[in-house]
Amino acid sequence: MFIPTLERQCTSEQREKFLPLCYDYRIIGTYAQTELGHGTFLRGLETTAHYDPNTQEFILNSPTISSIKWWPGALGKTSTHAVVLAQLYTLGKCHGIHPFVVQLRSLDDHKPLRGITVGDIGPKMGFGPNDNGYLKLHKHRIPRTNMLMKYSQVSPDGTYTKPPRSTLTYGTMTFVRVLIVHGSAIALAKASTIAIRYSAVRRQSELRPGEPEPQILSYPTQQHKLFPLLATAYAFHFVQLAMMKIYTDVNDQINNSNFSRIQELHALSSGLKAFTSWVTNAGLEVCRMSCGGHGYSQASGFPRLYADFTPSCTYEGENTVLMLQSARYLVKCVRDARSGKTLPGTVSYLSEDVSAVHSGGSSGRDLSNLDFLISLYKQRASNQVHFASDKVDRGISAGMDLVGALNSASVHLVSAAKAHSHYFIAKTFVESLKLLKASSELQNVLHQLASVYVFEGIAQSSGDFIEDYILSGSEAKTIRQLAVDLLPLIRVNAVSLVDAFSFRDEVLQSVLGRYDGNVYENLFKWAQNSPLNKTDVHPSYHKYLGPLLKRNQSKL
Repeated sequence: MFIPTLERQCTSEQREKFLPLCYDYRIIGTYAQTELGHGTFLRGLETTAHYDPNTQEFILNSPTISSIKWWPGALGKTSTHAVVLAQLYTLGKCHGIHPFVVQLRSLDDHKPLRGITVGDIGPKMGFGPNDNGYLKLHKHRIPRTNMLMKYSQVSPDGTYTKPPRSTLTYGTMTFVRVLIVHGSAIALAKASTIAIRYSAVRRQSELRPGEPEPQILSYPTQQHKLFPLLATAYAFHFVQLAMMKIYTDVNDQINNSNFSRIQELHALSSGLKAFTSWVTNAGLEVCRMSCGGHGYSQASGFPRLYADFTPSCTYEGENTVLMLQSARYLVKCVRDARSGKTLPGTVSYLSEDVSAVHSGGSSGRDLSNLDFLISLYKQRASNQVHFASDKVDRGISAGMDLVGALNSASVHLVSAAKAHSHYFIAKTFVESLKLLKASSELQNVLHQLASVYVFEGIAQSSGDFIEDYILSGSEAKTIRQLAVDLLPLIRVNAVSLVDAFSFRDEVLQSVLGRYDGNVYENLFKWAQNSPLNKTDVHPSYHKYLGPLLKRNQSKL
């Protein structure tokens, strides 16, 4: 996050000063935002940067215990510099959160500078080698020119010039949320690869006496666990490509002083970051359990994969909070649509009349048609968003202020943001396949995956579709069965579909997911290489077990 922040928020002079140092590894930086007492609520960060016009310096302080920076990666022992997010004070007024480049350590001996207390926060659930750190600032002075001033400035006399949009300060977080959508696709693809490859190797239980034990991948229950997750990994792959394109387009517009889509980008990236990381986090555990007892072993690769991915549900915005941020934008869009404003692309459907498909139980509807089913996803999302928006309006009518009304409707707002994100992913998956230049055979296989994703999404959220009369109960049941009917067709290509991710064994780090399928031989080798097996008799025998056995034998 350090270099992207500099690239996006430095003036041309600052770019010339800082970026060559970064690119040549003459300095190493981190992004110090989260504090001991504050994470997602950025406006509540307590670190301060007071401007002193007499010396043209900022004085940075951690005024409380809870204001100590906490969690930034590579902060503890590695980084020489940090982009520090702090409350800017100049001429006696606070102007909110701004980024500052702060040198932490001497470039001669790497010791912390005066006014800098820095260290590692200790062991964590995952990312063991990463020295997530803390930073306490005490009257630490930096030059005025170390405030990143592309969008907002403090002049030598202390005069403040505000940015065209306050949210521009948080551009790096939006970028990282886009990367987390990409990371979700990668993590779920890895887990699916391990579980499906192993399921093609593992044989379990006679179906009939005397018959060979079948591969567990041939069991419909195993297929139903894994194939929807495989389809989801593909869906997330296409949506992260779409998300990155939107991010690039919006940033090109920002560079041309067009800030009209900043809120849309923030809301979409927030919702997708939360949705994809939640689904992936749960999917990793399903994949692990589908591998039976061996999935519990470190050799499977799952414990490391899960521990390293699961923080994604929290960092760069706790998921529930991000869903609420996304939902608040959706509520604003409903109000804008009602006032006649034109909505941007990803939310334009909120101004449409989606009642055309509002006929649950009607005959003649092709429930296998993906375009038709995507229209049902759209109706579900629209209904959820409008319902949540109406809840907010009723709260205001009852005398609440906007903040209270939003808080009162927060459960519905999260559901609305989830439905919006789900619709965007399903729509993107189906539309992306239409644009692919591929053979008819490959198109057919990918269409099967997209169908499973769309069918299962409806089956798992059938209550939403039935409650709003988008589908009848019998139609929901039919769609659930359509997903099951596709499982044996996907089975034929399942191993090839995970091989297509092209993860090398060195990347998967999983004995169960080996490309060559030699699982059992290598599990045995892995166990033999355990440090406990370096000696036949462990030292603890001489200290504890041996004396115990000899004492009891002497009593016989």
